[in-house]
Amino acid sequence: MHLHFLGICGTFMGSLAILAREMGYSVSGSDQQVYPPMSDQLQAAGIQLHEGFDYNPEDFNPDLVIVGNVMSRGQPCVEALLEAKLPYTSGPQWLHDYLLRGKTPKDELAQGQERWRWVLAVAGTHGKTTTASMLAWLLEDAGMNPGFLIGGVPANFGIPARLGGTDFFVIEADEYDTAFFDKRSKFVHYQPRTLVLNNLEFDHADIFPDLAAIQTQFHHVMRLLPANGRVIYPQADSALQTVIAKGCWSEQETLGGENADWQAVKKDAAGSSFQVYLKGEYLGEVNWTLTGEHNINNALAALAAARHVGVEPAKALESLGSFLSVKRRMELLGEVADVQVYDDFAHHPTAIATTLEGARPGCKGRLIAVIEPRSNTMQLGTLRAALPASVELADAVYWYQSPKMSWSPAELKVGQSFTELAELKAALLAEVKPKDWVVLMSNGSFGGLHQEIMQALTIRAAEE
Repeated sequence: MHLHFLGICGTFMGSLAILAREMGYSVSGSDQQVYPPMSDQLQAAGIQLHEGFDYNPEDFNPDLVIVGNVMSRGQPCVEALLEAKLPYTSGPQWLHDYLLRGKTPKDELAQGQERWRWVLAVAGTHGKTTTASMLAWLLEDAGMNPGFLIGGVPANFGIPARLGGTDFFVIEADEYDTAFFDKRSKFVHYQPRTLVLNNLEFDHADIFPDLAAIQTQFHHVMRLLPANGRVIYPQADSALQTVIAKGCWSEQETLGGENADWQAVKKDAAGSSFQVYLKGEYLGEVNWTLTGEHNINNALAALAAARHVGVEPAKALESLGSFLSVKRRMELLGEVADVQVYDDFAHHPTAIATTLEGARPGCKGRLIAVIEPRSNTMQLGTLRAALPASVELADAVYWYQSPKMSWSPAELKVGQSFTELAELKAALLAEVKPKDWVVLMSNGSFGGLHQEIMQALTIRAAEE
């Protein structure tokens, strides 16, 4: 069976295509921008790639076309797909119908013969990638050999997805829409048995008109949980309390808060050591390389989810000590002349604030934030009123205003704003000093600014 993916180079679609190839399907695909590292990974998996959307998918003789949510009406390949009446579906729907069902190209499964996987889904506005990566590692280190599909690269695995050797499957479950023909959130297709809801606030202003619309989607996925399933969520999150109040028919466990089931007590300001309690009972202590209150919350969620599938808390606590985080989550790129340069994916005011909160205790010099408001929500300026407070812990702030932005960070009157990356780099290099931490925050490549700053610091150090 031959599958053709439209929009194959996105993290979700590319990883799904690689999993399909691993399952034994013949796979090809196209995207507007075909570039490393995803293009290299796809080609290494034996997947034929076509650059651009100005073509007819019928030329690839597909048995089924998988349509990514980057595709829209008016694109030539989409119009050709509809005119040719080729069979098509979305990525999340294919994941549900084939991979999560345990179906392979050679299977002709009768009703009732499916081998459905136990899906552990991690949803929420923030922390999905890190929490899903933690959860996959806790299962892996316990010998459970899970499959996973994560919107990042967990350092413990070095890959964003794999089939695994058991029925357990961890997935980062985001609320973005499924496809141009299916405006439900992706996660409603996953039918989890273990559901983590990390947190919830307004985001994706290009898709949702308000928070209530997102809450409706979150309740849709809760409706799919079986009675013996479990929803795990922070007790104090008012937006999630509203979702739960709409109706919950499954087991519940709460995180954080005075009366929550799972609680943590920090032993140091950075959060690199903390104690864990379950319903008042002391379980043990975690000592790890991560920092910040947000990562402790992520850890509690991962611990609770792992326990639901049978991982003993004592083992899970030990495994957190060897968790290596995720690429682009406060990732240290290097240290040059006593200046540390970090890459972080933060692209929402809350994510920016929590990243800086986690970094502040360890920084002995100045904490310098370099931010590209790149997500659709940030480019629209929907949340710009919250940005000044989000950078209060930074000693200096540099904003990059891309041509796609409909507003200017200069309006914030916090830090410096630049419309040219070269000017931003020059201003930053003129200010940075030994012991400073430079944290670049963007959900894109930031125009290669990370590497340019590292190179410039290296050259300057050699000259000095």
